[in-house]
Amino acid sequence: MICQNDIANLKTDINEMIGQKIIVKGSLGRCKSFEKEATIEKAYPNIFVIKYEEEKRNVTYSYTDVLTRTVEVDVFDGENYSPLIPPPTIIPKKPRVELA
Repeated sequence: MICQNDIANLKTDINEMIGQKIIVKGSLGRCKSFEKEATIEKAYPNIFVIKYEEEKRNVTYSYTDVLTRTVEVDVFDGENYSPLIPPPTIIPKKPRVELA
């Protein structure tokens, strides 16, 4: 579940990364996906604007798009790209025990 704190923390993180290079990954449906280099241009209360490098166009995403993993954002730290939000940790379920 997404909390207000999660959104506030993400807004702060993205606000601090304005002008930084990122890679945006997402799904286009029917087993098609995309991965493009971009730059964070602006941040607003509900959305942030990125500019794709190759297309020279601006696209907006909401903070919940990132938190729900509709799009994944990897941030360039000078040497490598690392995920803005760490991958989810999967907790294995215990097998059910049936009583006879």
